[in-house]
Formats: sequence, C-alpha cells, structure tokens
Amino acid sequence: MIAWLNRLVDLVEESLTEDLDVARLAATLGTTEHHLRRMFSSLAGMPLSEYVRRRRMTVAAADVVAGGQDLLGIAVRHGYGSAEAFGRAFASVHGAAPGQVRRDGGPLRTQPRLRFRLTVEGAHPMDVRLVTRPAFRLAGHAARVPLVHEGVNPAIQQHVASLPPEEHARLKALGDGEPRGLLAVSADLDPDRREGTELTYLHGVAVTDGVAVPEDLDVLTVEEGAWAVFRAAGHYPSTLQQVWAATATEWFPSNPWRLRPGPEVVAVLERAEDLSTATVELWLPVEPA
Repeated sequence: MIAWLNRLVDLVEESLTEDLDVARLAATLGTTEHHLRRMFSSLAGMPLSEYVRRRRMTVAAADVVAGGQDLLGIAVRHGYGSAEAFGRAFASVHGAAPGQVRRDGGPLRTQPRLRFRLTVEGAHPMDVRLVTRPAFRLAGHAARVPLVHEGVNPAIQQHVASLPPEEHARLKALGDGEPRGLLAVSADLDPDRREGTELTYLHGVAVTDGVAVPEDLDVLTVEEGAWAVFRAAGHYPSTLQQVWAATATEWFPSNPWRLRPGPEVVAVLERAEDLSTATVELWLPVEPA
C-alpha cells in the first residue's frame, strides 16, 4: 500500500495542471478509489483534494513571484478558467492575493511533496474479527452533521441529547441483529473525509427483515458483505478515534483487505453513565484486496 500511495503522489505531480484521475490509477493498482482516498487522508493527515490544491498553489507561487507572465496566463496554465478563481484558490493557501505576493515576494505557505515510508508499528495487538453479514437495515433517528476528526462532535452530541431517555430504550428493544446494541452510524461520507463536510449520522439499531419499523424512524439499507470489527475500551471518544486511525496505519497495510463503500458503524457495548469511558466495536465494510 505504501507503494500505491507514493505512485499516487507521483501522479499528482504529473497532473497538477489537469484533473486527477484517481479511479483510473486505483484500477491499475488493483484497488479502488474509495480505499485509496481513505488511506491517503488517514496517513497524510489531509484529504487528497486538499493536498492537490496546496501543491498546485505551491508550484503556481513560483510563477507569480517570477513575474514573467500575467496572472490570467498563470491561472490558465494551472487549470483555472479565470484570474478570479485562481486568486481565490491562491489566497486560501497562501493567505495573500497573487498581486500582493508578486509585489512583496510573500507571504508564501509551501506544501512539500509528500513521500510515504514504512515504519515499524504494531507493538500492541489489535482486537479484530472478520464477519460476513447478509443485507440488513439500520433504524433510528438520522441527521445531517459536519465531519469532526478529533474530540466530541457537537452536532452529533446535540442530536443524541435531543432524544428522550425512553426513546433509547425503545430503540434497544427494537434491535434484533448485529451489530448489537445502540449504534452510531456514519453514512454518505465525503470520499476524502474532509473536515467539515456533511455526512448522515444515524443513532439507532440493526434490525432484520422480520421487524416492522415504526414510521417515525429513519431506515438505512445495508448491502450484504464482509466486515472488519475492531473492539476497543477506554476514554470515549478518543480511544475510538485512535482505533479508527490505527486501522489505516497498522491493520490495512498488514492484511489482505480493503475498504468498500458502506456505512461505518460504532456499537456501544458498555458505557459509563456520563459516557466518559466505553467499550465499543467499530464495524468497517471490507472486501478482499
């Protein structure tokens, strides 16, 4: 996988002035765009789209400072249809307009070219099992919320807190399948996992076809397939977020599996009264690599 990611970085450099065909590269590497983007964002600490934007503006800054070409020409050369669109992208990276940088020589915020290297990890074993599930449904209360990478997600916290205590009991009584217990479901995630992008969050349970779901609940249908189930216990949600990151840095590079499209599910098996600590299972949809 490290070789795949470095080939992706090379392709970015070759395609800085045109659209990046990630799907085509993924196919030539024998993987999927979904998996490649997820692994890149997890290991690089930024979405692929953000890295491409920073690299484009880093290279473009040299042309701006050199001053041998008008700004419209530079914009077109770097894949922008107008000087205005180029100026907005340039300022979003460097914090200054192209004209100011041309006049003053800066400020500039350079994005170095990434290079992925293998490091020795895995001193602590990961508690994981692989299961295959037929198609099932997730029923509960859904909301559109922004993606937050670290710490508590205020929108999710508010959504769950708005439900009366008896509603949690009703949901638990309704659930009759795996994953067990009350579930935190993330669906419709941005392929690059960009901070602040919207996803569908569902607080609910898994139900089989024999369950009649009340009309006041939202339902997500999940396709049959394999799942990697990671179990963790500790401070919540930081322990869960650490396990989430470790799937990319340790588990996927060491195992012949890759992510497939589908919801990502957290099952809360045990919890402190204030939810400061919990035992959870992270369910990720996978397929053989």
